[in-house]
Amino acid sequence: MELGLTTFAEVGSGGTGAVSPRQRLKDLLEEVVLAEQVGLDVYGVGEHHRADFAASAPAVVLSAAAARTSRIALTSAVTVLSSDDPVRVFEEFATLDLISDGRAEVMAGRGSFTESFPLFGYDLADYDDLFVEKLGLLLALRDSETVNWSGRHRAALTDQSVYPRPERPLPIWVGVGGNPESVARAGLLGLPMALAIIGGQPARFAPLADLHRRAVSEGGHEPQPIAVHAHGYVADTEDRAVSEFYPSYAAAMTGLGRERGWAPMNPQAFDGLRGPGGSLVLGNPEQVAEKIAGMRDTLGIERFMLHPSVGPLPHNQVMRAIELLGTKVAPLVEQA
Repeated sequence: MELGLTTFAEVGSGGTGAVSPRQRLKDLLEEVVLAEQVGLDVYGVGEHHRADFAASAPAVVLSAAAARTSRIALTSAVTVLSSDDPVRVFEEFATLDLISDGRAEVMAGRGSFTESFPLFGYDLADYDDLFVEKLGLLLALRDSETVNWSGRHRAALTDQSVYPRPERPLPIWVGVGGNPESVARAGLLGLPMALAIIGGQPARFAPLADLHRRAVSEGGHEPQPIAVHAHGYVADTEDRAVSEFYPSYAAAMTGLGRERGWAPMNPQAFDGLRGPGGSLVLGNPEQVAEKIAGMRDTLGIERFMLHPSVGPLPHNQVMRAIELLGTKVAPLVEQA
């Protein structure tokens, strides 16, 4: 199974721990380099258009990472395709794939935030229709050098070629938060799927993983991998993992809760999430490896991506977590 990391380049919204976007992006590039050095397989950067995140242009960030690395796969996590132009997305990631010698991936999603829709002139009433239409165009661009296409939300393309072309079919994943229709769509299209498990019990996602596999088969495609993206953190001891991760995580989740009507994060809820059946992948290397292996066995996944920087977690702590994930956790998962 592949192991990797994701980030949204969190900078915080002020107060203790907040960093500048310039510093956060510099730190991020150091994290990618270390992730490759310790043997991790993939690094993902998510797209957001908010003051508390510095990565509104993942392809740009990943291109900088490509210049500093040679092996690790580089993916968006996710590209908010509903409010983007598939032609431009294809051009950017085809360019990244060429720069990186074939290490680029697109993880397309509808996004968990909505700021990009008014920013780029789209109506939230078209939330799902935008994604379906634009995913179709992105796949057409991947599959053919010359495209004929028409839709409701973008100008038609008539015998139009898009360049540069990557030297291989550009890998396109679909990021899903738990919507069965989205899961089935990805499978019927023969696309790999990434499940965002950031709450609840991972075991409850097993029916979605099974649905994806059935849809892939029904669509007449070869088996496609499934990934999991989850919040978490690894430290030398369980106590250190809790004490270092909780302040940043609680601040971020409480702030998000104020926007979405959730209760503030508290130690009791946190302990439930990090328990054996919860979604947080947190603890010492043995505990983290056990939970990752459990998700692998329960869901049948081929890739796991840990998201440690929930809120502006100090850079030195993130670096230690990356080191442990590659040198301690990965061997334990392989043996489990």
